[in-house]
Amino acid sequence: MKILTVNCVYREGSTGKIVNDIKNGLVADGHEVITCYGRGDSTDDVGVYKTAGELYSKMNNLSSRITGVMYGGCRLSTARLISVIKKEKPDVVHLHCINGHFVNIYKLVSWLRDKGIPTVLTLHAEFMHTGGCAHALECDKWTKDPGCGSCHRRKTATKSLLFDGTRRMWKKMRRAFEGFDDGLCVVSVSPWLAERASRSPILAGKDHVVVKNGVDTGVFHPVPVERDETVTTVFHATAQFSASPKHAKGGYYLLELARSLVGQPVRFIVAGKHEQIEDVPENVILLGEVKDQKKLAEYYSAADVTLLTSKRETFSMVTAESLCCGTPVVGFRAGAPEMIAIPEYSRFVAFGDVEGLKNALFELRGLKKEVGAQSIADRASAEYDSSVMYAEYLKIYEKLVKEDHGR
Repeated sequence: MKILTVNCVYREGSTGKIVNDIKNGLVADGHEVITCYGRGDSTDDVGVYKTAGELYSKMNNLSSRITGVMYGGCRLSTARLISVIKKEKPDVVHLHCINGHFVNIYKLVSWLRDKGIPTVLTLHAEFMHTGGCAHALECDKWTKDPGCGSCHRRKTATKSLLFDGTRRMWKKMRRAFEGFDDGLCVVSVSPWLAERASRSPILAGKDHVVVKNGVDTGVFHPVPVERDETVTTVFHATAQFSASPKHAKGGYYLLELARSLVGQPVRFIVAGKHEQIEDVPENVILLGEVKDQKKLAEYYSAADVTLLTSKRETFSMVTAESLCCGTPVVGFRAGAPEMIAIPEYSRFVAFGDVEGLKNALFELRGLKKEVGAQSIADRASAEYDSSVMYAEYLKIYEKLVKEDHGR
């Protein structure tokens, strides 16, 4: 088989790594893989196409902030991407995160539908079924027909400077998927996300399946590290750490929890980009961004518990990576994490419940010593290893190709 993958980035970020893991599995099994991406550095890798320039994407981003429509425009880069698909003639096109202002999503989806090209759409966020925002939070306007409009989160969710284009986006996404019933498989990375996607009029009635994101257990596994047994170490990994109570990643609540435990033998280690934060509690260490995955695995392994404070997550690679390193997880109920985590090694409480978070932390802080990090990691590896994810995608590809040949 020949699989053509489209993603925002190449070998970067969580989705870039996931795409690469799937590619490695396919190549090892003798299949051909073509990769198209739009953002980041150029590459000379064989079979890899960068379809948009950085300045071009930034200009389209600015245009979308004026029009209020995030996933349109990009005529030249979309034409280039389609020309690559025509040239390579893949058996299956696999769409991942394509919201980086490098492709006109409406045109690409409509074209794949009209040409009858077997397509896998993996939902890593919510924008494909909400028509606009990546995280709908408590809003359910996207479940109506027509959806959205009069968006109270317009500026934060769509970055629009002038116009509310949320209903227009919703309608355009709905039209793009209309009639795309045969040859389309919608993959959600968690049961929580699949349930929401299937409720949207945009993707209702499509073929929905769940494939959990995979973890490279060659990197994320228990690592021998020095541990201070007199102190409970809590690790927190995030893309962006903020002290603002409005920030979606919930750093504010970690700081509140830390303040309540000053003077006790508990320390918090935070990995992630962060702003200048005043009055950081003495028991909090801000590492900044940690790009080295092996170093990240060491921090997971050194911790007694990993802490999640996000308001909403569609999967939670932090949960999967932590468990693969043999470290239990506590956090807020954020949608997907509590559904994809291993119940015996995790606890989740209502968002914003700092006292509940503290109780969960104390409940699980000794579990790693009792059960053993390797026992937790073995169970997690069977659940999250990249090979498990790849095997599920291979079944989907083979099914789509078989159905396409039968038509």
